[in-house]
Amino acid sequence: MPSDRALVIGASGGIGAALASELEARGQAVTRLSRRDDGFDAVDPASVERHLGALQGPFDLILVAIGILAPEGQGPEKSLDAIEADHMARVMAVNAIGPALILRHVPRLLAPGGRAGVLSARVGSIGDNRIGGWHSYRASKAALNQIVHGAAIELARQDRDAILVALHPGTVETDFTARYAGRHRMVSAEEAARNLLQVLGNLDPAQSGDFYDWRGEEVPW
Repeated sequence: MPSDRALVIGASGGIGAALASELEARGQAVTRLSRRDDGFDAVDPASVERHLGALQGPFDLILVAIGILAPEGQGPEKSLDAIEADHMARVMAVNAIGPALILRHVPRLLAPGGRAGVLSARVGSIGDNRIGGWHSYRASKAALNQIVHGAAIELARQDRDAILVALHPGTVETDFTARYAGRHRMVSAEEAARNLLQVLGNLDPAQSGDFYDWRGEEVPW
């Protein structure tokens, strides 16, 4: 996968930092952008415009690794009666609206034939939902998947060789998942980064707009 220049958004998080470090270890020039280190606020349109508008492309690879499971101090809902409007709005803002604002800039920043991946989650799959619960998180990732799919269609009109996909990294050992360890096989952030980069590298333009897990298997919508 040619990626002389890469942009990692959310580079201070567990997976984002691992992705940036893995790319740098491979000799790539990586631009890191995050809320913690740069004041980048994905849910603030002015912040997104200021930071991304100042970047000069093209980037051969763009990775969007932002997201929350629930508002700080809260957990995902286990039932419908646990839904709170302000909590749901916050999760939707970070997980769906933020990436949508970022994706507005991808057609300008992505190199011809470049690749872009947005971290999603298998629990956002409607077809794969068998146990319910986690309503805000599931809904936000389902919305994100729709946004990625639509953005990929639009991107293809500009560059039919470009690739934009949603990616499920598996259950990764980060602060994000610490309270939910034990329910699924856990992998390190470093292993997840390697897996995701391999998946992206093996895709072809016909697969743009789809949803893949860390093994390269397509996830149902």
